[in-house]
Amino acid sequence: MKRAASFIRHYLLARRGARRWQDRIAFDSWREERVQSHVARVRRASPFYRELWEGVADADWRAFPEIDKTAMMAGFDRLNTVGITKQEAFAVAEAAERSRDFTPALGGITVGLSSGTSGNRGLFLVSPEEQAAWAGTVLGKLLPVSLLSRFKIAFFLRANSNLYASVGGRRLKFGFYDLLDPIDANLQRLRAERPDLIAAPPSMLRMLADAALSGSLEGVRPRRIIAAAEVLDPLDRAVIERAFGQTLHQVYQCTEGFLGCTCAHGTLHLNEDLVYIEKAYVPGKPGTFVPVVTDFSRRTQPIVRYRLNDLLVERTVPCPCGSPFTAIERIEGRCDDIFYASAFQPGAAPIPVYPDFVTRAIIGASSEIEQYRAVQTAPDRWTVELDLRDDDMRQAAESRIRQAVEALCERLCCIAPALSFTSYARMPGDRKLRRVERRYAP
Repeated sequence: MKRAASFIRHYLLARRGARRWQDRIAFDSWREERVQSHVARVRRASPFYRELWEGVADADWRAFPEIDKTAMMAGFDRLNTVGITKQEAFAVAEAAERSRDFTPALGGITVGLSSGTSGNRGLFLVSPEEQAAWAGTVLGKLLPVSLLSRFKIAFFLRANSNLYASVGGRRLKFGFYDLLDPIDANLQRLRAERPDLIAAPPSMLRMLADAALSGSLEGVRPRRIIAAAEVLDPLDRAVIERAFGQTLHQVYQCTEGFLGCTCAHGTLHLNEDLVYIEKAYVPGKPGTFVPVVTDFSRRTQPIVRYRLNDLLVERTVPCPCGSPFTAIERIEGRCDDIFYASAFQPGAAPIPVYPDFVTRAIIGASSEIEQYRAVQTAPDRWTVELDLRDDDMRQAAESRIRQAVEALCERLCCIAPALSFTSYARMPGDRKLRRVERRYAP
């Protein structure tokens, strides 16, 4: 009963959105009070944070030291507030990954593994109350109909979880589609179930879009398409929106929280009613920042001043929806995937080449490009994988990409890399697709 009440309350609050506050000043005051109250509770319940924040008052929480995934995993046993050890959590989560049965929990606490894009997998813990609040909030923000409507949701995930499985009921039907299953099996199931909403990584949505354009998804007409878990590339967005004839929505969620989602206009807004996000701006790219997250709704595994590895670009034009929450133009990629090139000036520091610069240089070079991936394998070498609409145009496309990359490096005052080209090869479903990927440590 308590969980049901929490679900409904958070669903209704999410539906109301920013209308709950008179203006941004009133919202900021409410949020600051929530954060300070939250860190006071965390200080009492988590030995890790209590020691980390020693000597710093709750009101000065912005002065708390930042943490990251490495610090969180190193201090996992003393950071979480329910007494679960990292060894216990990994045992449950890894057993679920092997068996594909994601229902087991530890003392009622849901345990899961992050996807580990960079090879460093993290753990997350969620209580039943947090699970209900998450489900209510997600549905309140993303569901295009009320809970009283009959609605079928297809979630394409690397791993299911009690967290996701909590989304469901007599009218709301939730379906877990395993990204590791063969694509033909998933297409057959979609044709049979005909979901009203499909949520999936962009790489999977691109495959579904190609299937829809070829006629292999006959009868599947979702009312909403949502991209999640991977960076949404502009090339993929265009194909997906054309295939399904609608605006593509996004969810920005990771182990560290439900950080953002799109409004009715398709603009990605940060969920500032759930998380406080400080902006650590990056040099050489105005309006681009790395988020430092404080989730003031999460107590089991507190996230306070947690520095992510993502690059977010602020929107410069106000969103027509009128929301006061920060609008994001795009999630550009990861700090790990910033390319580096040698400067013209001998002895100068390497020049950062941001993922968005690489993307635009490649897809702007030729309209024949269907799919691509750029990988930096050494300071002076990039490999570009290409899938072209007309393979007879490959030589011309490669030549124009070389010219575009050389022009980009000229503007950035760095030495152009040696480019090698190969055919585009899709990565396995258990690994996130990264269109721009750096594979060496600068």
